[in-house]
Amino acid sequence: MMTIGESISRIRNILKAVSEDAFLTDRTIYSIINKYAYAIMRRQDNENKLMSYDSLFEVLPYVELVEVDRIEADCAGIKTGCKIMRTHKKLPKVFSGSIGPIFRNITSIDGREAFTQTKATLYQAMTNSTHFKYNKNKYYWYKNGYLYFPDIRWESVSIEGMFEDSTEGYCKEDGEDTSCEIKQNTTFNVPVHLFAEIEQMVTQEMMTLGKIPSDVNDDSQHILR
Repeated sequence: MMTIGESISRIRNILKAVSEDAFLTDRTIYSIINKYAYAIMRRQDNENKLMSYDSLFEVLPYVELVEVDRIEADCAGIKTGCKIMRTHKKLPKVFSGSIGPIFRNITSIDGREAFTQTKATLYQAMTNSTHFKYNKNKYYWYKNGYLYFPDIRWESVSIEGMFEDSTEGYCKEDGEDTSCEIKQNTTFNVPVHLFAEIEQMVTQEMMTLGKIPSDVNDDSQHILR
């Protein structure tokens, strides 16, 4: 896997854009890279290929949970007694696929028990079914950056997901050093073999917008020289 800085450098090398022109800042280039990276990742998701890329997923091995009320969890309609736990802190930003945030595994800390993704409304409907008492599955849903877990009494879980933001320091306790890694040094979560397609898309857009001339080999005409 590349870092964000390496992905930006690859684009700069293609464009021969080595100057510090304001319209070609790292932020500008990275925003265009991201636009096409998300499109390609969503395509891979639609083709059911994302889960096979181990390098795209990161594990938060110990995520603390706290108890919350039904109103916050969008479960006011549950008729039976229900204890709802929620991740104590917001998760790092999660990549959104065709059917929502992408998690590969959410389990107990020892990995022996796994959770099934659902929605609060679907869970409420299930609890109102006469057969729900025979349902031994454990469920979770995602809302506003948090995960919610009904009917468990655990203090923590393990989460494996596809995160857009850095997970550096997420699982550290309050008061510990959580200094952020320099953004350019963090991992760019796109498989290297797919980056060539992103390079072509980014280059084409910048040519279309007039940011580089069609003949990038003619340095005398290069607007960034």
